[in-house]
Amino acid sequence: MSDWEVFAVKYADRNARVRADSFIFDDNHDAPHPMDYFMWLLRNGEEIILVDTGYDGEEASARQRPIRLDPVTALAPFGIAPSDVSQVIVTHLHYDHAGGLHLFPNAALHMQSAEMAYATGPCMCHDTLRMPFTAGHVCEAVRRLYSGKVIFHDGDGQIADGVTVHCIGGHSRGLQCVRVRTQAGWLVLASDAAHFYENAFARKPFPIVVDLQDMLEGFGTLERLASKRDLIVPGHDPLVREYFPTVMAPHIFRLNAGPLEKIAL
Repeated sequence: MSDWEVFAVKYADRNARVRADSFIFDDNHDAPHPMDYFMWLLRNGEEIILVDTGYDGEEASARQRPIRLDPVTALAPFGIAPSDVSQVIVTHLHYDHAGGLHLFPNAALHMQSAEMAYATGPCMCHDTLRMPFTAGHVCEAVRRLYSGKVIFHDGDGQIADGVTVHCIGGHSRGLQCVRVRTQAGWLVLASDAAHFYENAFARKPFPIVVDLQDMLEGFGTLERLASKRDLIVPGHDPLVREYFPTVMAPHIFRLNAGPLEKIAL
């Protein structure tokens, strides 16, 4: 049972944000609060698992949210061609996590059943709930389903030896986190179960939410799944770039040895 290497791959950022965009209850609501956008890559010998896919230039233009690197270019330092990726864990179907599914045509998708039902069901009649989704991305997941390349999980599921998924919900109905066995212990890729360290550690919910109770209880689930709190990696926090070392390229950060120092929150 060998341990996995885990990398955070930054492909975009947004600096024109304030704390009100990140926390429902915050006294300092108008202070700047930038956000980073990541994909994650798991590697164990020759085995590769991609966690989320980012979004491409077309989506960046449509939403007026520029990217610094398209997903394929961002992964190039690993020597990986898009056709080499055979498994993608889709934490949820929001545009910034599933916007590059079409770029990896050979990949089977690991999803929660609840996420597909949510993204294709009556909740999408509401503009507010539909806003983080893009129809083409959801349709790509459906096309992959009809080609026999979607593996559904209901709650907890095992992807490989040392890699499991766990349904959290809250931010999206079928949002799942990823637990990975590493040299530092069990590391948890929170994805959007905690956009920022502060969401989870200070129990401050993120404003885009379908079930607030699930989101709040999910913070505790992240802590139970990780070997220690410092091994929870939030989905969008620029602090990840400070706590973890850069490797291979300026936008890639190695997570599997743990943070360089204790998370000070």
